[in-house]
Amino acid sequence: MSEQHVDAGRRRFLTVATSAVGGVAAAGVAVPFLMSFAPSERAKAAGAPVEVDISKLEAGQKINVEWRGKPVWLLSRTPEQLKNLASVEPDLVDPNSDASEQPEYCKNKHRSIKPELLVAVGICTHLGCSPTYRPDLAPADLGPKWVGGFYCPCHGSKFDLAARVFSGVPAPKNLVIPPHKYLADTRLLIGEDK
Repeated sequence: MSEQHVDAGRRRFLTVATSAVGGVAAAGVAVPFLMSFAPSERAKAAGAPVEVDISKLEAGQKINVEWRGKPVWLLSRTPEQLKNLASVEPDLVDPNSDASEQPEYCKNKHRSIKPELLVAVGICTHLGCSPTYRPDLAPADLGPKWVGGFYCPCHGSKFDLAARVFSGVPAPKNLVIPPHKYLADTRLLIGEDK
């Protein structure tokens, strides 16, 4: 065998060039992978606050809006409905909302900023069903003290018109009150309270 002359400069160039090309290829593979961890625009929009016009909401009427993929109820309570809230307190699990999830400014007997407007996440705290709004006096199956509220037909949980759970039903806690604030008398922002 004949000895060949080794060109150290060329070898060094090839090593550096190969390393650089390998580094660019690794970055080309890593960037899309790392970008997949960032939330999509759709996911960002799903978690964004929702602005609602409540100017046409009449007394006794409930509307539904979606926030973070969950139904949120806006209920305009009548003076009679507000008066009836105190009459059911002895039958509630947590009438003072001590063990419930709500912003501090909604920890009151109405569970709301303004007494006449309830804002609540419409998902039962038992198994995640969506209770129905039953504002009227209901059949005997809801009990003799029923003065209106929310009833979950799946498993029989009952909530009053302040979204507080009755005792003796499967649901363990009151319905969740989301963070919210008034932008004006007729505009409500759900999902933000600062």
